[in-house]
Amino acid sequence: MLIIVTYDVSTETSAGRRRLRRVAKVCERYGQRVQKSVFECQVDQMLYEEIERKLLAEIDQTEDNLRFYRLTEPHDLRIKQYGRFRSTDFEGPLVV
Repeated sequence: MLIIVTYDVSTETSAGRRRLRRVAKVCERYGQRVQKSVFECQVDQMLYEEIERKLLAEIDQTEDNLRFYRLTEPHDLRIKQYGRFRSTDFEGPLVV
């Protein structure tokens, strides 16, 4: 499934700035950045629960905001894109 992860981490303190970096690193492990605080992740149910659990462990729920959007299939018909962006084709062949 394709999920969109967005976050808004308070960076008013040094602890907040560290949380922001840790949240971004978790997201980078599972998907691709499409905006500063927006990631697309192609995951199965197990990875979805894993990323959710890891991100919840990183944020401060009293100061930060974290959102998950699960896109229903076929997601390629539900996403319109304009402008320059090189995205990873999750459905295409993987070349290592």
